[in-house]
Amino acid sequence: MGYRTGIVNLTVSILLYHIPYHKKDQIETDEKGNLAMWMIYAFLSALFAGITAILAKLGIKDIDSNLATAVRTLVVVVFAWGIVFLVGSQTTVADISGKSLLFLFLSGLSTGLSWICYFKALQIGDINKVVPIDKSSTVLSMVLAIAFLQEPLTANKVLGMCAIAAGTYLMIQKKDSAQKEAPNRLWLIYALLSALFAALTSILGKVGIENVESNLGTAIRTLVVLFMAWIIVLATRKGKEIKNIEQKSWLFLVLSGLATGLSWLCYYRALQDGQASLVVPIDKLSILVTVLFAYVFFKEKLSKKSMVGLTLIVCGTLLLLIVF
Repeated sequence: MGYRTGIVNLTVSILLYHIPYHKKDQIETDEKGNLAMWMIYAFLSALFAGITAILAKLGIKDIDSNLATAVRTLVVVVFAWGIVFLVGSQTTVADISGKSLLFLFLSGLSTGLSWICYFKALQIGDINKVVPIDKSSTVLSMVLAIAFLQEPLTANKVLGMCAIAAGTYLMIQKKDSAQKEAPNRLWLIYALLSALFAALTSILGKVGIENVESNLGTAIRTLVVLFMAWIIVLATRKGKEIKNIEQKSWLFLVLSGLATGLSWLCYYRALQDGQASLVVPIDKLSILVTVLFAYVFFKEKLSKKSMVGLTLIVCGTLLLLIVF
């Protein structure tokens, strides 16, 4: 199954990104409700992000999460730059403005900082308190897009954000109250910073990807993320554990890296044409893919409360696409 997934990912990437990009090629939403091209890319981003989680679940065991992330990011970099050379966009590097390069760099830096703060918060805090705060980045991204990118605030966005926020909260399982509390409140600061940097990643990426071939823009920011990922590994002294990674784990690390690469390429292509306040929540529908695959392959079932939460997230996201 893993080999077939890898082949499908590569085939889709070749078909999807070998098509030259032109503004006139963008599919507009018509009266029949056909999806705009940016929506298609946003949904593909969610699909590949969901597959990434499943591939990691299937084969990555007993590996430090920071090391696995760093190795996977290396695969993403190789894959992303391979796509760049496939479509020939490397010739436009010289045409990228200083502003775009700056924001692409800041976007990658925000991703790395978000990871650092997230794992630090998990290390010293209660996971069931850290995760909901980190997941609030979805709504925070929408708020920042409306505030700083002047994206319109409509009734459907307000209702959608409320539904997504409520659904995210319900998806988090409460921890047994008998368990020990975190020794201090420092975890809260790290968790809030994680959400903030995650939200800034989308906003900065939206600005940086403008007037830049989307594949090339994604490849450039992955270099920054790669640097940040390995900084984490070196800081935690986990690099030496790379020799202990089994062959099967290597396979799934590579496949999950390819899926991550496809997700990022689709995500930033969607950001290039779509509103960040719409693209971000659609991308987060990857949770639906993950839940579905988890049920099929691992027989994992959601609690009633989690099912209600998932339904709210999906409905809230779809509500964003309805203008009234």
